[in-house]
Amino acid sequence: MQATICQAAANQSLFSAESFVGIIFLITVGLIIAGAWIAVVSRRLVRCISGLAVCFTGVAGTYYFLLSPFLAMMQMLIYVGAVSILIAFGIMLATPEEGDTAGNKGSPIAGPLGFAVGALMFAALSVLGVKTDWQVFPRTGTGDMEAMGKALLTSHSMVFELISLVLLIAIIGALVLARRGRN
Repeated sequence: MQATICQAAANQSLFSAESFVGIIFLITVGLIIAGAWIAVVSRRLVRCISGLAVCFTGVAGTYYFLLSPFLAMMQMLIYVGAVSILIAFGIMLATPEEGDTAGNKGSPIAGPLGFAVGALMFAALSVLGVKTDWQVFPRTGTGDMEAMGKALLTSHSMVFELISLVLLIAIIGALVLARRGRN
């Protein structure tokens, strides 16, 4: 096995395969950041859910780049396809509250405190990512669907059950939102 798996080419062109993959990866990172920004900043709940779905789509793209197409497909099916839609249905079933809630801004320290905690976490994770000695692990499976299905229902059954719990919690949350809006 070679000591270095990937080496940058000396005369790498912008139109090479490595550059193209890097550009697509930056697009998926941009999707995550843009979707999260829309989900946090938008005042309308439908736009917040759309931003959340865009963010989940970017996360699925990141899973694909981590050589896990099955996990990327599950991310698209479960989070983008099920959780986001359930939240949207829950909000659509709820009746809007009476009165204007624009004057209720909350604590004036909440925004700067949240920004400081986020910046601190970003800095800590950046330092951790730069200083960690990352190792490349060899691929162990062939990636066929039969082996994945057997592994999912035998050695990875806890993950399968946790996914079903996430869907159950999303359904209960949508029902609670719908019920609260009817009373």
